Amino acid sequence: MREVVLVYLDRSGGLQKFVHDCKKYNDSKQNYAVYRFIISINPSDIAELDATLGNYILHNPLHAAQIFQSVCFVAIKTLSLIEQLQTEAQISILLKPTHLPPLPSYILSLSAHPFNYTSQRFYMSEGIVIAMGTVTKYTQGARFLCTEETCPFSEGRFRCIRVHCPGATESATVRTDFVCSLCSSPLQEDMKFRVLGDKQIVEMIDAKILNALKGYSVDKSHFRIQAFTLFLR
Repeated sequence: MREVVLVYLDRSGGLQKFVHDCKKYNDSKQNYAVYRFIISINPSDIAELDATLGNYILHNPLHAAQIFQSVCFVAIKTLSLIEQLQTEAQISILLKPTHLPPLPSYILSLSAHPFNYTSQRFYMSEGIVIAMGTVTKYTQGARFLCTEETCPFSEGRFRCIRVHCPGATESATVRTDFVCSLCSSPLQEDMKFRVLGDKQIVEMIDAKILNALKGYSVDKSHFRIQAFTLFLR
């Protein structure tokens, strides 16, 4: 599947964009705890190349992102694209599908029962934005060092890093109770390497509210419309 990823990136132009993004990181001469890349993908094209990889992208995108992460790390090291990069874990891949299959199971509808949206995969949702919060910062990645000076993880390498994953809260990335996996001593964040990004909270409401505004309730005597919250990162 790693070979398929490389072939797809080459054919789709994604590899050229990836090299360009790497050049911007490399030219900055600044060390980052996490190097973040957004990769646009066409699930249909990938499924034609490899059905298993296409299925991963549609139904297990976090695992698919790990495959892309491995390929990108090898490419960076082979072509010497980012001199400061040390470990594969420093690469954060965000897969951005161009579209999803036009099937009901890929549409997120909070008015449908039961709410069977337990899988961490892509869904489409359509609605009306009724409120937007201000743009604030969140932590995309951070480096931690062991507080025990004799521990190898207390050195200035990127052995202990935290990377934000889709759906995770801020406390999953940064807090004060992390412990070293080697000696169980407390970990302390190296603030110089914290990577920040923008986030915004948006309140949306189902598009069916338009029926209520027109003055009828789609053949139902009573109905209720409730807003839901999205985090845009």
